[in-house]
Amino acid sequence: MKKRPWLHLIALLFLLLPLTVASAQANYSFALPEETVHLYWQNDGSLTISYTFVFVNDPSGHPIDYVDVGMPTDWFFEDNAQATVNGKSVPVSESEYAGDGYGLAVVLGDNAIQPGQRGVVTLRVTDVTRVLYTDSTDEAYASAVFSPTWFGKEYVHGNTALTVVYHLPAGVQPDEPRYHLPSTNWPGAETPAIGYDSNQRITYTWSSDQANGYTQYKFGASFPARYVPAEAIQTPSVWQRLGIDPTTFAALITVCGSLGFIVFSAVLAVRQQERRRLEYVPPKIGIEGHGIKRGLTAVEAALLMGEPLDKVLTMILFSVIKKEAAEVIQRDPLRLKVADPLPQGLRSYEKDFLEAMQETDPNERTRLLQSLITRQIRVVQEKMRGFSRRETIRYYRTITERAWQHVKQAQTPEMKADKFGEYAEWTLLDKDFDDSARRAFGAGRVYTPVWWGRFDPS
Repeated sequence: MKKRPWLHLIALLFLLLPLTVASAQANYSFALPEETVHLYWQNDGSLTISYTFVFVNDPSGHPIDYVDVGMPTDWFFEDNAQATVNGKSVPVSESEYAGDGYGLAVVLGDNAIQPGQRGVVTLRVTDVTRVLYTDSTDEAYASAVFSPTWFGKEYVHGNTALTVVYHLPAGVQPDEPRYHLPSTNWPGAETPAIGYDSNQRITYTWSSDQANGYTQYKFGASFPARYVPAEAIQTPSVWQRLGIDPTTFAALITVCGSLGFIVFSAVLAVRQQERRRLEYVPPKIGIEGHGIKRGLTAVEAALLMGEPLDKVLTMILFSVIKKEAAEVIQRDPLRLKVADPLPQGLRSYEKDFLEAMQETDPNERTRLLQSLITRQIRVVQEKMRGFSRRETIRYYRTITERAWQHVKQAQTPEMKADKFGEYAEWTLLDKDFDDSARRAFGAGRVYTPVWWGRFDPS
């Protein structure tokens, strides 16, 4: 195993850094005695992230009802995330995330960690993509850099026993990978412990009981690029090579322009003060609705795009079937058997859909479905307030493309079926669904997803 100076790695500059968590409540106060992060760098170029947090809520602290966890890129699916608190499954929501940048909120709800209590929260996210970059010192290597999420210093106190474990792609040989030196503020050893996991994948492990939950630490490694698809490795942009966030740069230009305008206006006022008296008005920056609204579900994205309502209802039907909240007992006319009790984590429109489908009066069922769609359109309108519809639609089109890519890249018909089942709602957003499905599955045998039996009783 070879080590290399941190400053030599351009991967430091790319944006694989989850941003700090910001809480809307000022009275959260807790300790984070333990945090463990496992990072599985897969052979398809994706990343699986597994967090385990141990929280100890202060006796005077607010109940810990949400845990915001930053994500390294926006190329992930909420549906690929699973979370628990003290062993109980809890929902995960991208739209509830209150931190900066990209991330997910673990919604503890009734399982909130109460004042004076200890709680263990886990989060596992699979298929996070666009997380590898070309190594700046060797183009034959891929560079993988990660920074575990951190919390506001005003909320967390005390030391944290932090452990970060890199699981390198399968097949990487012992003399091939190179670990990066961690950031200079890391209180533990610079050299990671080197070993193997249960699947005989090489691991790099950094650990220290002198870390804390409010500081950003950076870790990284490089391995031969041939172990992942070429298209999975990104080339750093000009901004990333310079270490500049383009959004920040644009804001800086705006501020500088505003300051220049202020100076120019002041000089002009002085020169004209003999002729007229000017009233000073402080400059204001008016920002029109812009930017991408992330965190919409596939159903909400479909409503935003103006998809036919039968398609929207089909997407909801697939969703409740996948969640084992219902199964089809008759196709024409459609009749459902609704689970009792309902599983946790159902969205409001999914519950409304199930309520409507249990109605035996066709007219009343139609009225309930119309009310469902009307309410959800209002929800989407509210969520889109201040955001660009055009940019947001373009963003969700790319998510649809990514969903098909996951299906196409699966190596066997059975794996294709699993991936299709996983991303079914997103693929339905494709206006060319039929052609895309033919290209994805080819002319061979097509296997149905494991949940298909609850959709097609035949």
